[in-house]
Amino acid sequence: MEKSSIAQKQEFKKSSGFNKEKEKGKKTEYDMLVFSHLRWGFVYQRPQHIISRLSANYHILFIEEPVHFDVGEEKSFELEIINQNLHVLKPKVSDIPSISNILKPLIKNGPTAVGWFYSAAFSPLLTDFRFDKVIYDCMDELSLFKGAPSELINQEKFLLSEANIVFTGGKSLYESKHKSHNNVHCFPSSVEQEHFRKASQEKSLSPEDLQKINSPMVGYCGVIDERIDLDLLQKTAILLPEIAFIMVGPLAKIQEEDLPREENIHYLGMKPYNSLPVYLATFDIAMMPFALNDSTKFISPTKTLEYMAAGKPIISTAIKDIMRDYSNCIPIIASAEEFANAIKNILKDPKDFSADYKEILSKTSWDSTAAQMEEIIKSKVK
Repeated sequence: MEKSSIAQKQEFKKSSGFNKEKEKGKKTEYDMLVFSHLRWGFVYQRPQHIISRLSANYHILFIEEPVHFDVGEEKSFELEIINQNLHVLKPKVSDIPSISNILKPLIKNGPTAVGWFYSAAFSPLLTDFRFDKVIYDCMDELSLFKGAPSELINQEKFLLSEANIVFTGGKSLYESKHKSHNNVHCFPSSVEQEHFRKASQEKSLSPEDLQKINSPMVGYCGVIDERIDLDLLQKTAILLPEIAFIMVGPLAKIQEEDLPREENIHYLGMKPYNSLPVYLATFDIAMMPFALNDSTKFISPTKTLEYMAAGKPIISTAIKDIMRDYSNCIPIIASAEEFANAIKNILKDPKDFSADYKEILSKTSWDSTAAQMEEIIKSKVK
């Protein structure tokens, strides 16, 4: 979940404050500034997949939210070099508007070709910088997430008024955003099929932290936050004490004490993106035990296609985009009893959904998504 096979081959460097080029008074001419609420080194997902591919043709500065700083470090930054065309800026400032003071000395004067926003929280920076085109890649309805600031709704209205192009990470988000903008394009999250297809080839390579856990295993790979129905997970684990429930991924916005602690629920923490196929290979069933709340109202989980590419049977709760696109090959459950029965049915008589998976996967790839986005960016839309 940390970096893809593409990024892994690149050289990583870090510098604090101004690097040597900046010390000489030179500024960098970036073609694209990307503003993201998700950190580059966190779970490897939509921003990393898309932006790493766009960096083949654009010189990109990926700007994270402010990072923690010690006394005396304020107004400095770290710059991580992912590759020649992709740099990650980690600003040490007190708030998002203050990022402007870090950016202005780093970039050349005049308009930047593309300003790409993953969060409307960065929209105040639109008054400080000029862009030929403003892109809003809306991958989540962030205003509905736990702890979201109340001003985020008005910030998004402003961003939508300034954006030339809006991309959405799923159909439900598209249906919501196209009411507020006249140039919205739906690009559901995709998958690196070859990467996750390794799961079928690596069944004998069980990770060390799974080797002492008894099978069968029902597993989840992803962020563990308010979108996960922890009560459902706990009740199902109690109903099926002989099943091991594996949670692979970091915690976000919840604490360790919030997690159910049944003997057959195992939390393994965040794993590198390159390791995920090995974990999926060990699972008998992949699960998506999402809560049905405001934070999941518009989600289109990336892991759906990753599980399919790994060839795993999948069980999910009733997420709208999953139900309408994949209910023919994913059992939809609404209670611990239904979840337990679905697990028992799959283990007893697994259905072969490989043909369905193959048809779904044939229609998407991150390469195709990034290429289509780039064509839209290059269009004459103003």
